[in-house]
Formats: sequence, structure tokens, C-alpha cells
Amino acid sequence: AMDYDHNKALLLELQRAAGTGNDRCADCGDPDPEWASYKLGIFICLNCSGIHRNLPEISRVKSLRLDFWESNLIEFMRNHGNLWAKAKYEAKVPPYYYIPKSHDCMVLRQQWIRAKYERGEFLDTGVCPDPCSAGSREGCLWKLGKGRRQFQKRQFLLSAKEGVMKYYTKESKVPKAVISVETLNAMFQVEKIGHNHGLQITYITDGQTRNLFVYHESGKEIVDWFNAIRAARYHYLRTTFPNVPELELIPRITRSFVKEGYMEKTGPKQKEAFKVRWFCLDSQERNLLYFKNPLDAFAQGQVFIGRKDEGYEVRDDLPQKVWVKKKKPVITLVTPVREFVFICDNDRQQREWMDALSGVITQL
Repeated sequence: AMDYDHNKALLLELQRAAGTGNDRCADCGDPDPEWASYKLGIFICLNCSGIHRNLPEISRVKSLRLDFWESNLIEFMRNHGNLWAKAKYEAKVPPYYYIPKSHDCMVLRQQWIRAKYERGEFLDTGVCPDPCSAGSREGCLWKLGKGRRQFQKRQFLLSAKEGVMKYYTKESKVPKAVISVETLNAMFQVEKIGHNHGLQITYITDGQTRNLFVYHESGKEIVDWFNAIRAARYHYLRTTFPNVPELELIPRITRSFVKEGYMEKTGPKQKEAFKVRWFCLDSQERNLLYFKNPLDAFAQGQVFIGRKDEGYEVRDDLPQKVWVKKKKPVITLVTPVREFVFICDNDRQQREWMDALSGVITQL
């Protein structure tokens, strides 16, 4: 019992020790990790420990507080730790590679952990791949077809060198779409697509945002596609904006919506019936897009959101002379052109949307 308590105290001391990086999960950066891999010598959070538990050949996990730690394991942890592991296993992470955080979907976190420890993709021995070659990929993905009825296998081709992504239907030698890397974006959408490996690809065609919804049965394959798109985008940004610092370019490689969900909206006269729409807020492009259904290919419309000093504002009340039958929380988005009125289901939803919209209005 003395050993148990003594070793636990030593371990918790190690977890908090300055200059070790042990106070944050080695894989997703979550603060105060409560678990550790005694085979790799790293401190990890509960979520990441679940992924490590499925890789017994390379990692073995224990709880810092609930399990007994032998003295030799404490010594091993002391001689290794998170900064040591980072230097070894993340030595050659390419700048375009997406490093997941704790809120990211399971497939991203899983493949990051496997890439590091199982496949050794970022060890110092490897050569950091050139973004132009890393941004070239060919293969099949399952794509949601017209009418949102079913997924069909389609051939996709990505070329950073040509600056395009194309996809083909079975019969055709001519691509169904040629997508410029300039407007290409990809984000994981597990819940929306209803698949653990669901990816939403967006691009601009004829001035409109177009959505493609795809997945692949293999987690590695879909994450490789995602990072290939990021490599192609990085290559494009590096070439187009050679003087922009790397730290400014990386957040612009791909982006996710800051908020998505249903609200009701009325028309420009503010007398039309309120209709339920699916909204997506793209803070980087400063656009609020709305769709009839979450999996629609094209938006029904979009609202540009400028800055406060340009006359944009978000309020939690109705414009004068506008009357709403339902006693539900409302949002008025004021733009120089007109006022947009939305109805939310509840106060929490209203607060979240107002915070997200205000965030865009106040950003530079």
C-alpha cells in the first residue's frame, strides 16, 4: 500500500513537472491527462487512451490514479515523457498535415495516433514529402448522388501540379466536375453524412458554393485524402502568396464551419411565412449559407457578414413592425442592405448563434 501511494504521488508529480509537456495529452493536447502509455512513455487523455488500448502491439495503457504502477515503470516514464515522444514521433510532420484536437472526430484522432506510433510516418529517418507530390492522389470514393438517395462509387483525381481535383462517373472519360484547388475545401462531417468517415468537399462553381459528400470504408484512406487535399491547398497558397508567413497560411489551408444547425427564416419583406432552413456559418469567408436540407448540393442563399464599422450587427429582438406568431427566441442580423430575421428553437440555440455571428462581425 505504501508503494502504491508513493508511486502514485511520483507519477502525478511527473505529470505536472515543468518542461516535460506531460501536463497535456501527447496526442490531442487536452489538459491534465489522467492516463499513460507505459510502453511509449507518454501521458494521454481518456479518449486517446481508448485508441491506444486497441493497439496492444505498440502501446499499453494504465490510469494514473486507479492502477498500480511498479517502480520500474515510473522510472521508464521519467526517462521518456511527452516532449521526448514529440521530438521522436513528430520530427517530420509536414506543415500541411492536420494535427487533430480533442474535439475532432474519432477517425482523425485514430489515424494521427496510428500514423505516429504504428506506421512511424513522421520519424526523423523519413523524408518530409513535397506538398506537390503529396497533393496528388487517385482513387475511388463513395459520393452521395443526386436527390440524396444513395452513395455511388466515383473515381477521384487530385493534382496539386495542375491545381485541380476531378471526379468521373463510371461510364465517362470526361470528368463530371473539374474543381479548382483555389476554392477547394474539405471538412469531416460524421453526424451530417451519417458515416464515421464522412467528408464534405466544397468548392465554388459559377459563383455558387457546391457541396460534395463522400466517404471511404477505410479510415486511413479518407484521412489520406483529406491530407492530400490539404497538401494541394498548401502548395497553391505557398505558390500564390510566397511572401505570406507560414503561420498565417496554415489556418487558411482548410476550414470547418464555426456553427451549423436549423433555424427558421422569413423573406425580404418580413411578412412571408417562416420556413425551417439548415444554416452553415463560414467565418473565414464571412458567409452565412442556408439550405433546404443539410445534404443539399447547393445553398438556397447566402448572407455576407461584414464588420461592425460597416453597419453589421446582431440583436436578440425583432425589427419594428415585425410580428412573430410563435413565442420563441429570435435573432435579427442587421446588414447595410436589409435585416434578416431568424427564429431559434430555444434560448441556448439563440445564444450559440448570436455568439458565433458576433464572432464573425468582430473579427478583422
